[in-house]
Amino acid sequence: MKIAFIGLGNMGLAMAQNLIKAGHSLRVYNRTRSRASELQSAGAHVAATPGEAAEGVEIALTMLADDHALESVVFGDEKNAGKDGLLASLPAHAIHISCSTISVALSRRMAAAHAERRQHYVSAPVFGRPDAASAAKLFIVAAGPSAQVAKCQPLFDAMGQKTFVVGEDAPGANVIKLNGNFLITTVIESLAESFALVRKSGLDANQFLEILTSTLFNAPIYKTYGALIVADKFTPPGFKLPLGLKDNRLLLAAAEEAAVPMPMASLVRDRFLAAMAQGMGELDWSSIARISAGDAGL
Repeated sequence: MKIAFIGLGNMGLAMAQNLIKAGHSLRVYNRTRSRASELQSAGAHVAATPGEAAEGVEIALTMLADDHALESVVFGDEKNAGKDGLLASLPAHAIHISCSTISVALSRRMAAAHAERRQHYVSAPVFGRPDAASAAKLFIVAAGPSAQVAKCQPLFDAMGQKTFVVGEDAPGANVIKLNGNFLITTVIESLAESFALVRKSGLDANQFLEILTSTLFNAPIYKTYGALIVADKFTPPGFKLPLGLKDNRLLLAAAEEAAVPMPMASLVRDRFLAAMAQGMGELDWSSIARISAGDAGL
């Protein structure tokens, strides 16, 4: 397929590379052009704007950091009447796949904007850290018109190990993604508190982790984040702390709109804010564990 890929950060670059390996033709755009140039030798065309990347493609895929970045790419520069944006250049009946972790409200707006231009919108956020993206082992949660999701499946297969189709309402995938990230943060917080008590009691935190992950909590999420917390190893970050705070904010906004109290999310928000205030903005989001350790006098 002829694809535009926009957003080549730690996740996006690996995803784009896997699409090229699968034989797809890519037109790529990244705000920092040097990242896009890394794919040029593999045959990708490097575009100067998101609009140029989207010209004549069947599918445009975006993997961007937040709502603001996605809005800028899709709607373009107001001074230029949006002509440099993806929305203005994507052909009718083409598909925009958004893999970004964005707000439910923006996902709803995207679906409406594309429908007005006779384009299709599929929301397909992913679960997995950069190493999973490189290995094409992401888990993809897709929602949108069933025929369009089916057309996108070869791309999902090239980037991930399993796709979960959750319905035809695109924002539904974003609700699931935000809830998934919220649950990861509750695992991080509960591990942090438990390790603080174990260490303060004079016990071996590594042994405690082995017991946990060999018995009741034999799951990748406990093994991955438990190991980071025990080792106090939060760099290089797989997912930076400010992005975790952003996702928490989006979750709380969705919960407020739906009138769903989420007190644990509010607690985690305060952990993120405390970590930011203490200069942890460049660390992995699991570095909020240092707050529990500090509260325990460790």
